[in-house]
Amino acid sequence: MSAAHGTDPGGTGPHGTGLRRALAGLEIFAALTGEQLDWLVSVSEPRVLADGEVLFRDGEEATGFHVLLSGGLVVTKVVDGREEVLTRHSTEEESAAAEDHDGKPSAAHRFTGELPLLTDGAYVATAAASGPATTVVAYPKPVFFEMLTRCNGVAAVLIPVLAWRIKSSEVQARKRATVEALGTLAAGLAHELNNPAAAVARAAQELSPALDRLTRSAHAWGAAAGGAERSVLDRLAEELDKLPPPATTDPLAQADAEEEVADWAQEAGAERPGLLGAGVADLGLELGWLLERLEGIGEPALPAALDHLAALLEVRALAAELRAAGPRISQLVAATRDYANLDRAPEQRFAVPDGLENTLVVLRAKLAGITIVRAYEPDLPELTGYPSELNQVWTNLVDNAAEAMEGHGTLTLRVRAEGGCLVVEVADTGRGIPEESLPRIFEPFYTTKDVGKGTGLGLHLSYRIVTQRHRGSITARSRPGETRMIVRLPLGAAAACAETPAEPNTTS
Repeated sequence: MSAAHGTDPGGTGPHGTGLRRALAGLEIFAALTGEQLDWLVSVSEPRVLADGEVLFRDGEEATGFHVLLSGGLVVTKVVDGREEVLTRHSTEEESAAAEDHDGKPSAAHRFTGELPLLTDGAYVATAAASGPATTVVAYPKPVFFEMLTRCNGVAAVLIPVLAWRIKSSEVQARKRATVEALGTLAAGLAHELNNPAAAVARAAQELSPALDRLTRSAHAWGAAAGGAERSVLDRLAEELDKLPPPATTDPLAQADAEEEVADWAQEAGAERPGLLGAGVADLGLELGWLLERLEGIGEPALPAALDHLAALLEVRALAAELRAAGPRISQLVAATRDYANLDRAPEQRFAVPDGLENTLVVLRAKLAGITIVRAYEPDLPELTGYPSELNQVWTNLVDNAAEAMEGHGTLTLRVRAEGGCLVVEVADTGRGIPEESLPRIFEPFYTTKDVGKGTGLGLHLSYRIVTQRHRGSITARSRPGETRMIVRLPLGAAAACAETPAEPNTTS
C-alpha cells in the first residue's frame, strides 16, 4: 500500500534526517551541497509500494522522476502480446550485480522515469515493485527540471545512465528484430514451401504404384498390339513429350474434357478411364485430338493401349510435378540465403531490387490480398554496403505498409538512380501517418501503434542503418491513402544524399 504524502522512510519525521541521509547516500545525489539536499528533501514525495504494485504503466503520460530507496523494481514491456522483462532495479548488491552483465551502471539501479520526461513523451515500459519493502521517492515533472537546474551534480550522473539506457534499448531492439526477422523468415518460408513440399511428398508417395501400373500395362500392351499399332502409340508418346503447357486453364472446360474422355474410354473397355481422362485434360487436350492420334489401333488392342497411355500420362505428370517443385524449392532457398546474407562478406556490391524481391518472398503470406506494383528503373547501378542490414530496413517498411493497409490496398516499390544516389520508395495506400506524428517517427521509442503492438524502435533502427551504416537518408511523406517512405543511398563515397528525417505532408 502507498504511504501518505511526505512520510519519511527513515522514521524521523515528514522531511527528517533519515530521508536526507538516504538521499545523500545515493550516487546521483552524492555531490550535492547541504543546501541542495535540504531543498531536495523538501520537494520529495516518498511512497511505499506493495509487492507487485505498479509504479507507472507503459503508454501513460510521464508525470514524475522516481528514485529507488529500498527494495526493487521490475521493468517490463508487452511486445506483440508477450510481456518481456527489460531490466530489474535493486538496492541489494547481489541482485544488482546479477543485472550488470550488460554493462549496466550501478547508478542506473536507483532511479527511473527520466527518459520520457526529457523527451516530453509517455512512459515506454511498466515498472512494478519487486519485493515486500520497496520505497521510492517521486519528483513531479516540474520539480525534476528544477532539480537539473539547481543541482548540477545530478546531470553528471544522469546523462551517462540515460545514454546507456538508450544504447541498451537499441541493442535489445536489434536482437528482437533479428529474432522477429528469423521468425518471419521461417513462417514465410514454411508457407511458401508448403505447396512444393506437398507436391514432392504426394509425387513420391504415388510414384511407386504408378510405376507398377506402367509396367503391367506395358506388358499387356506388348502382348495385345502388333508392330504397326505399337508405332502409333510410340508416335503419340513422342508428341506428348513436345507439347507445351496450356497457355490458359479454364477449370470448367477442363472438367468437361476430362468427363468426355473418361466416358469414351470406359465404353472402349479401359480399366482406368478416369485416370486417362484426367491425364488428357490436364494437358489442355480434348477427345477429338486423342481420337485422331489413336487411328491405326484396332478395337481388340484399344483397351490395352488406353490403359498403357493412362499409366504413361500419370507417371509423366508426377515427374512434371517433381521437376516444377524442385526449382521452386531452390528459388525459395536462394531467396532465403540472399535475404539473410549467409556466407558472404559483410560489405559487398549488390543489386537493391534483389533485396526488395527477397523481402516480398519472405513476407508473401502477410501481403496476400495486397496488389504489388514494381517500378524498377532499368540498368540500375549496384550499391556497395550491407545487404542484410538493408533487408531489415525493407522488411520494416514493407511490414509497416502492409499493416497500415490492413490486408487490402496497393504496395508500390520504386527504385531509381538520381544524381549520385539510389532512391528507393515504399508507398502504400493505407491510413497514413498523423501529421503531428510525422516529425517524430524516427525517434527512439516513439510509436503510433497501440500499446503492446510496437516498440517504437523499428523505424529508428532503420534510420540508423540508412544514415550511419550507409551514409544515406530516409524521409517520410504521408496523407490518408498515400504514404511514401523514401530512402536515398549514396552510390559513391563522395555522394551526398542527406535530407531532413521527416517532411511535412505533401501530395508531390
